[in-house]
Amino acid sequence: MINYNGKIVSPEEANLSIDNRGYQYGDALFETLRVINGKIMFWEDHYFRLMASMRILRMEIPMSFSPEFLEEEILNCVKENHLENDSARVKINVHRLPGGLYLPQQREIGYLITVSSLQSPFYIENESAHEVELFKDHYVNSGLLSSLKSNNRIINVLGSIFAEENGYDNCLLLNEKKSVVEALNGNIFLVKGDVIKTPPLSDGCVNGIIRKNLISIIGKLEDWDLKEESISPFELQKADEIFITNSIVGIQSITKYRKKEYVSAKANNLRAKLNTHARLG
Repeated sequence: MINYNGKIVSPEEANLSIDNRGYQYGDALFETLRVINGKIMFWEDHYFRLMASMRILRMEIPMSFSPEFLEEEILNCVKENHLENDSARVKINVHRLPGGLYLPQQREIGYLITVSSLQSPFYIENESAHEVELFKDHYVNSGLLSSLKSNNRIINVLGSIFAEENGYDNCLLLNEKKSVVEALNGNIFLVKGDVIKTPPLSDGCVNGIIRKNLISIIGKLEDWDLKEESISPFELQKADEIFITNSIVGIQSITKYRKKEYVSAKANNLRAKLNTHARLG
């Protein structure tokens, strides 16, 4: 069951118009989050990111879209899928209503909430190999729009096809300045000694929720130094660790890039802290 503009319906009943602007022009946003035993992880962060993104895209935010309203909409959908006492992946799609060409006839929005099950209530270590390569066919544009979770993810799609065709588990994306921006499915962090680097939002990386919370966690650790700085591809093979973050996986360690193999000590340490932070948040 899904939530389609506030109504719980079956997927077959939720027929999107062929004029849907998310389909026609990518005029849409999405938010992916975890719900554990009826609690939305990092809900406040997700909510305010969604609202800020809608404002940037000049969508008209309904008066009803309070944190309490959307939380109830999400949890009702989780309950209808019999996952209220389990772990769930929730995706919220927000699209501008049909009408117009590039210039929309209206600013109002529609929304869709879908739910699927997750295996674990915690962020757990994935011990399998995770080899990456640079994707250099196309570049992410640095700037504000690239930091949004918009439906315009064609570079991620093409990078995923490239990875599959060449036997990689993931790819790292570059911006037009040839700086490493992010992975196909999340933000990246590079570890060298006690210094942990992640690209700044101005480089074009997504404004990730786990990224934000890890920056906060690392900032409180006296022995570690967090830097938001551009990352050159030449730094990758000099790093001790590289890991990817997103709201569903949490932290995914990269095990190999070209001839360099990495450890995952700090990633494992941070995963434990992230789990604690998520439960207390």
